[in-house]
Amino acid sequence: MNDFQLTRTLDEHAAEAALRTDVRSGLTGSPKTLPPKWFYDARGSELFEEITRLPEYYPTRAEREILLERAQEIASESGARTLVELGSGSSEKTRHLIEALPALDTYVPVDVSESALTGAAEALLADHPGLRVHALLADFTRALRLPDSPGPRLVVFLGGTIGNLLPAERAVFLADVRAMLSPGDALLMGTDLVKDPAVLVSAYDDVQGVTAEFNRNVLSVINRELGADFHTADFAHVAVWNREHEWIEMRLRARKPVVVKVRALDLEVPFEAGEEILTEISAKFRQEGLRKELASAGLELTHWWTDAAGRFALSLSVADGIGTDGWEGTPGRSGRTGAVDGSGSPSTAA
Repeated sequence: MNDFQLTRTLDEHAAEAALRTDVRSGLTGSPKTLPPKWFYDARGSELFEEITRLPEYYPTRAEREILLERAQEIASESGARTLVELGSGSSEKTRHLIEALPALDTYVPVDVSESALTGAAEALLADHPGLRVHALLADFTRALRLPDSPGPRLVVFLGGTIGNLLPAERAVFLADVRAMLSPGDALLMGTDLVKDPAVLVSAYDDVQGVTAEFNRNVLSVINRELGADFHTADFAHVAVWNREHEWIEMRLRARKPVVVKVRALDLEVPFEAGEEILTEISAKFRQEGLRKELASAGLELTHWWTDAAGRFALSLSVADGIGTDGWEGTPGRSGRTGAVDGSGSPSTAA
């Protein structure tokens, strides 16, 4: 792969050190917590792929629907010559954008998995031999230094992953993204939207129990990596809608009193019956609230697209309110949910 370059910003022991820190602080805190990034070992990734195919889990299908319908419009508005994807994984969904960007010079996938980065690059370069791929082995929740590449840049953050961050963490993340951008650059972000709580809970607690297995997989990861002795059957999967914060919470609830040993940390963790570990939040958004969060980071929301059912949104935001080719966030030319007007409302009806 002559057009492939990989820059490592994580050393080989970074993941182990981060896991140790997160497990020690999370399991000794009150309430107990574990970050959702530790779901995703090989088995966890397989389970998540299975989740995306479940009838209850709509976000992946809804986001793909928007990308398929709006890729040309997104490409036209961004004019991107460099595409940066945070948490790129297999880069599957981004292919729609890559194919819609005729002037694209460089793709910069960012992920913590070197195998995912190299595998995705190999597949992309086979289909797009003129493309340059400069992968970053990095944690996108930390400030990044992007490689030199031609502008404008389009930073892409898909999958509704922004919802896994607490509001204060989102503010830091969006400020870090803004720091990557120059005037004329843009951020394309996927966000799940507030809707009927029954629909939301069902998406995170499917009848087949795949999400439950995915949730408990974090305990298997800790067992394997840190010598813990969690019995996964001792913990029930729980998904609840937090109405106050408008987010889903995934938890693991102890079915009985247990004491777990984490040998690598020389740690004993007691659980009372009914005590829970918070393993994930998944915030759901409203357009006006997201517009304010983006504005606080120095980003102007200029375009808002949803799927036909209005379940999920892709938003396009520009640095300092200045788009490409002198465009300044004027209303879009067409579309069911195109550019937004000055009030932050869609300029066309959903």
